[in-house]
Amino acid sequence: MTTVDVDELVSRIQFSPRPHSGPRRARALMIQGTSSDVGKSMVVAGLCRAFARRGLVVRPFKAQNMSNNAAVASDSDLPPGADGTRIRGEIGRAQALQARACGVAPSIHMNPVLLKPQTDIGAQVVLRGRVLGNCPARIYHHMRQRLIPAVLDSFERLAAEADLVLVEGAGSGAEVYLRASDITNMRFAEAADLPVVFLSDIDRGGTMAALVGSYVLLNEGDRARVVGYLINKFRGDFSLFEPGCRTITEQTGWPFLGVLRWFPGADRLPAEDSLALERAAAASRGRLKVAVPRLQRVANFDDLDPLVAEPDVDLRWIQPGSPIPGDVDVVVLPGSKATRIELDLIRREGWDVDIHAHVRRGGRVVGLCAGFQMLGRVVRDPMGIEGPPGETAGLGLLDIETEISGDKRLVEIDARDRLSGRRVAGYEMHMGRTIGAGLDRPWLLLEEGAGEPRPEGAVSADGRVMGGYLHGLFGGDDFRSAWLTQIGAATSGLDFEHRVEQTLEALADHCESNLDLDALLALAR
Repeated sequence: MTTVDVDELVSRIQFSPRPHSGPRRARALMIQGTSSDVGKSMVVAGLCRAFARRGLVVRPFKAQNMSNNAAVASDSDLPPGADGTRIRGEIGRAQALQARACGVAPSIHMNPVLLKPQTDIGAQVVLRGRVLGNCPARIYHHMRQRLIPAVLDSFERLAAEADLVLVEGAGSGAEVYLRASDITNMRFAEAADLPVVFLSDIDRGGTMAALVGSYVLLNEGDRARVVGYLINKFRGDFSLFEPGCRTITEQTGWPFLGVLRWFPGADRLPAEDSLALERAAAASRGRLKVAVPRLQRVANFDDLDPLVAEPDVDLRWIQPGSPIPGDVDVVVLPGSKATRIELDLIRREGWDVDIHAHVRRGGRVVGLCAGFQMLGRVVRDPMGIEGPPGETAGLGLLDIETEISGDKRLVEIDARDRLSGRRVAGYEMHMGRTIGAGLDRPWLLLEEGAGEPRPEGAVSADGRVMGGYLHGLFGGDDFRSAWLTQIGAATSGLDFEHRVEQTLEALADHCESNLDLDALLALAR
């Protein structure tokens, strides 16, 4: 992976600070976790919707997010593309969902720093929608404190337009060895003068140790900033744990602010972290069997949520070490931040053999973004953007080839499926240019202004292998219904966007019934 040193990366930081005068308008409250995956993102989303329903202008904020599940923002610090196309920024999927919960468009200021992992020790660094470069963890550790002015500026922009800003921490708030360079937990809370609520996940066990241990590790100033703690994901009779809460409060002095019982609709909302893909799959339901290889750097995997929601679809993530079953109807290759690395993985796992056997049996294959690139003859990365410079043979199922380039295409798209004529909407988010005779049979026709539609993607001559760069297309109910009908599956009439809205409403109801929102609002300052 091509990297740059700290000074060069910092030289690329470009932002225009907004002049501020007087006290900020918004109250703010920060939710930190005792560890990763305790439910911070979901709780913040629920509180965003609950407080917005009370008539408050609410905004979410997370200074730094590490996720390959990204969303297109409505704004950007980026100049137009070479063809004049307005280029938008990107933020973590969780903050885009929280923005939706607030009833507003997602903004780059809601998640000013996004890290998109490409290797075990390195990530692409995105600042306010702009890619700075690829950076090993040890270099980013030294440079991130130089991002604080931009992060604080983004926070202040949101605070200037809102009544309440709900701030989400990252990972554990008690990783004190990182505090000197921290931009997203206690050091940020100090810089922005935020009250902090700790959230712990009792479902995984160890809540008492996690909360008391966090108290022990924090310095006196950070302890004093904590205004209380919440227990998340509780099942059963809470009275049995009340003595535990008394012990936690006796040991820390932090008041117990409430318990959020298990929310059964959590799996109906987009997951932020690919850790969600490691959990056990639900029991088989549908007749249409869809297999998705679990890639190392899988990205934008929420593309497949609408298919999971269909009753006649049985979608399974195939973990490394397991073959792709021979009885599946469709294999989907999802997006990824490291296309050539994933092709190596596919060959190590023998999935390339499974996929070719699947095609010979008449099965279907769909490639999304990086998955589309993998279906071609070759993927070249001469600049080493995603890894060591070089090229890797693709699966050869489409007559295309791709070169990873330095320019990132990040735009919202309206399109029409060439086969069914159904309209779809989504976004492109990729680095790479694809060429080849296979593009003469496009999958989609992109509608850009008053000109002729632009072909996008490719379909094999027999129509059973297809791929393209458009993310989010399965979220289109008409398209999804036509696609399922074409391959012999029953359709349900599911309104997927309405389903997400219903789940956000149910999550807000859940927060209302489990927590004292007036007390939480009083703690914000």
